Amino acid sequence: MTAPVSSARRAGAPSAAGSAAPASAGGDGTEQPRPRRSCLAVPGSSPRFLEKAQGLPADQVFLDLEDACAPLAKEGARHSIVDALNTGDWTGKTRVVRVNDWTTQWTYRDVITVVEGAGQNLDCVMLPKVQDAQQVVALDLLLTQIERTMGFEVGRIGIEAQIENAKGLVNVDDIAASSPRLETIVFGPADFMASINMKSLVVGRQPAGYDADAYHYILMRILMAARTHDLQAVDGPYLQIRDVDGFREVAGRAAALGFDGKWVLHPGQIEAANEIFSPSQEDYDHAELILDAYAHHTSEAGGKKGSAMLGDEMIDEASRKMALVIAGKGRAAGLRRTTSFEAPEA
Repeated sequence: MTAPVSSARRAGAPSAAGSAAPASAGGDGTEQPRPRRSCLAVPGSSPRFLEKAQGLPADQVFLDLEDACAPLAKEGARHSIVDALNTGDWTGKTRVVRVNDWTTQWTYRDVITVVEGAGQNLDCVMLPKVQDAQQVVALDLLLTQIERTMGFEVGRIGIEAQIENAKGLVNVDDIAASSPRLETIVFGPADFMASINMKSLVVGRQPAGYDADAYHYILMRILMAARTHDLQAVDGPYLQIRDVDGFREVAGRAAALGFDGKWVLHPGQIEAANEIFSPSQEDYDHAELILDAYAHHTSEAGGKKGSAMLGDEMIDEASRKMALVIAGKGRAAGLRRTTSFEAPEA
């Protein structure tokens, strides 16, 4: 049995250290999930990168103990990460640590060292290569034991589950339902491509000889599981770090489907990710107008109508739901309205 999750953590509220990315209020009074448009990978074994990441405009920073750390560097990296979380200035960023996967000998010590040492300054733990729900449950139980032992708020630290092989994708529905701590499902394209023998060495780019989108099913499968359980969905990295046009192309595909963000491996990718996964100013303004107009027309003063006109556009409850999504993303991105709603004369 997993511990009940804190509603404050689910909403993305700041931790005791006050450094987490703030939640934003939704148009219906609910809290929006913390933004994850750009999720910056930072090697936990590099003090220089750990320091530099604090000043970059990424929504989320994940300090990596897995692929970015050589085996002999992992123990030292744990302590470097604890120090960076406790002494660094991570204001406005979601702070995540990616531990090693459960098939290795490092996972339990990664979690214990980092969470005991810096749990009050940590927002989520990312678990890579998740293949079934029990792997997430095991991490949840370990986090709960540490929180109780250390006197931390039980359930506040979230989990991000990374899908990196065929078995994980087949089980993604169960994984998405596995723990109330779960916040995000993340696609890991490099290991996934290897697991299905995809004929390509360029991570994220379409393989030659196939006219359709080779990733469409994978991304939609992850997205459906995530949305079924009110989770965010994040696309994985694009390894050609100097090819910003290529990054924009693959990020644009994920954003068009409905993904919340994408990994970035280089500072040059951050601005593109933040832009692509944010609504345009025009769309944001329009969404806010729809919310205002619908609220007015369904009120006593507006005649309690179920549908109404906004200019030449008919709006109804479905319009309101769509507008809530765009408005929420715009608010999370820090956009400000440039238009205002004027109620029509009775």
